[in-house]
Amino acid sequence: MLHRLRGLGFSARVLEAADGVGGTWYWNRYPGARCDSESYYYCYSFDPELEQEWRWTERYPRQPEILAYLEHVADRFDLRRDIDFGVRVASAVRDDDGWSVTDTDGRVRRCRWLVTAVGCLSAANVPDLPGLADFTGPWHHTGRWPHDGVDVAGKRVGLVGTGSTGIQAVPVLAEAAAHLSVFQRTANYSIPARNAPVSEAEVAATKADYPEIRRVQRESTNGHPFLVADVDALALSDDERDGVYQRAWDRGGLRFRAAVKDLLSDPAVNETASDFIREKIHETVADPATAEALTPRDHYFATKRPPIDTGYFETYNRSDVSLVDVRADPIASVTPDGLRLASGAEHELDVLVFATGFDALTGPLLSIDVRGRDGVALRDAWAEGPRTHLGLGVAGFPDLFTITGPGSPSVLTNMPTAIEQHVDWIADLLVRLRETGETAEPTRAAEDAWAARVQEAADATLLPQAASSWYLGANVPGKPRVFLPFAGGMNHYRRACDDEAAAGYPGFGLRPRACVSVS
Repeated sequence: MLHRLRGLGFSARVLEAADGVGGTWYWNRYPGARCDSESYYYCYSFDPELEQEWRWTERYPRQPEILAYLEHVADRFDLRRDIDFGVRVASAVRDDDGWSVTDTDGRVRRCRWLVTAVGCLSAANVPDLPGLADFTGPWHHTGRWPHDGVDVAGKRVGLVGTGSTGIQAVPVLAEAAAHLSVFQRTANYSIPARNAPVSEAEVAATKADYPEIRRVQRESTNGHPFLVADVDALALSDDERDGVYQRAWDRGGLRFRAAVKDLLSDPAVNETASDFIREKIHETVADPATAEALTPRDHYFATKRPPIDTGYFETYNRSDVSLVDVRADPIASVTPDGLRLASGAEHELDVLVFATGFDALTGPLLSIDVRGRDGVALRDAWAEGPRTHLGLGVAGFPDLFTITGPGSPSVLTNMPTAIEQHVDWIADLLVRLRETGETAEPTRAAEDAWAARVQEAADATLLPQAASSWYLGANVPGKPRVFLPFAGGMNHYRRACDDEAAAGYPGFGLRPRACVSVS
């Protein structure tokens, strides 16, 4: 966004809480932290020279390599001179002339337009467990991992959570710890990543094909450079269908979701894929009771964020790894020496790790005291769940723009694809506002219509049926149960945004800055 605004002649300043660039890849340094999108397309597309000069080393890059890439981008485009590091925003308040942004040190900055790029998964969700303050060992959330690492060698480690992060961390922690206890509430599907170094031939082929790769990304449902196969799983024989899934399993990664059509809309199709993965879990895990405990049976495959892994299920064959089912026997409290379950069972631990995810999409925005027209707080406006127009703006909050906000495809897509589309769209609108002197604020009618479309898109899929999913806010106690991202596909979303712009932004109620009425 900074790079784009500079090129358009705007004066822009970035306020960054961290001491360096990188966002999620600055903070998430837990063992095994790695991207689940392939490196050749989990990167920027806005500069062809940048595409050609950077060389990825692995199919799925580790956190240090992604951070190095983002630092390279910041340096290549001389972005740091317009970034204030170590600045955490406390509040943003709207008046007739613009926004006053106050940081936690009390410094106030003024701007005409405010763009939030706070991320969808940046507000760490630490369970409110009794006794946590009394734990005598160190405890850490994976999203706030110490930069100098955590020494677990020879120690009894407890890890809470088996979502995407936990699935990445478990094999790596198991290699170093004396004993690893994994506390699982919800069993999860996972596909092998099949990670490997990227050969010179692969790099050359990718760089030669980037124009086509980017075209498919822009036109695909999820912002990836591949489309869903036109394969009817129910029309195949059992052997044919198993062959399709086996080939996708052998290739690994997120393309497994695209092996057949209607996977996320037809329960019968999804059940064929779910059963295939369940059988793989039982083939991999030696102990039948452990295998069954690791087998998801309460939700469809890919209705929660679908992880990919390197040796996750195999790790439970180790004698120094234990699986603890906390759905059957919930965690009651943290003790000075570990965790106590509802049954009274005690698990002694030296280190406690929370892989419990984030207060997704809304949490990062609501951690700031954002106040719009008439002093209305965003927290109050979203008391029953977030409402936006296109995930880009909020009624009652003029000239505030939200990159990958709730109501946009965001976490259901390859994030760089979604981010670049948002940046370009916001930049184009800002050029219009600069030229006309107008203010942009979504109308209530547009917001209502988009909320209905977001719900309609979700209801056309199996996604809302995963009752414990953070897509619904179900991982945060007291959070309104609203399906947060737009599930209608990045391709359809892009067209909706393009239509809004082509029509002159009717949903954003453009008007002279002195006017404060809104319909």
